[in-house]
Amino acid sequence: MSGVDSVGDWGYVDSVATDTPTQQIRDGDAAPPARRRAGIARWIATIVLVLLALGLLVLFLLARFVSGFDPFDRETVDRTQPAVLLALQDLSQYRAATGEFQVIVDTEDQVRNLPLALAGERTLFVASGTVDAAVDFAGIGPDAVQVDDDRQRVTIALPAAELTEASVDPDASYVFSRERGLLDRVAGMFDDNPTSERELYQAAEDKLETAAVDSGLKDLAERNTEAMLRSLLTSLGFTDITVTFS
Repeated sequence: MSGVDSVGDWGYVDSVATDTPTQQIRDGDAAPPARRRAGIARWIATIVLVLLALGLLVLFLLARFVSGFDPFDRETVDRTQPAVLLALQDLSQYRAATGEFQVIVDTEDQVRNLPLALAGERTLFVASGTVDAAVDFAGIGPDAVQVDDDRQRVTIALPAAELTEASVDPDASYVFSRERGLLDRVAGMFDDNPTSERELYQAAEDKLETAAVDSGLKDLAERNTEAMLRSLLTSLGFTDITVTFS
């Protein structure tokens, strides 16, 4: 039997030694201490790195608190070149009235057969701007002004007032809400300018100009122009003044 002394035929004891399971386990215990030491070293290295990070953070906070130093402080540098004159234009319009308007631009880019939650975009844009009404004096010729011999009566024929292009005020205009589908949001991550408002401003200008047509702004401009001319001609000695708009 294993591990039992036996008496042989010649009268001496033969000791038969075999490895027991306990001895096998002890022989295999050489590796775990090395692994434990490696694990302890990793923990020590992690703790040291954490302490270093905390130390740097404390130093950064102290430096910022004491001297106001901020390594992430940003500064805007304007390297814009001076403006270049492209052209000069003579203005002969008398802008006699200005109307202030506001409109809500509601636009939606739809994708057929897909709901807005998945694809598409809807934007509500609140736009405020102005539209002027002006009378063009450039086309007035010698026949447009008729004065009688005693210089008491004068008749002036002017062209009808016209509306100018709308001017949207960026300080008073803003995007009220914007809904974008999931696919559009993902695509916007790879787009340099996914939410451009150029088209919104163009649509707002068109709607402001449409609103100005029915606002009576041109009639107001003609009345103001007539009042200005009457005041000017009265100071020149005219008593009978007639202003017409063709």
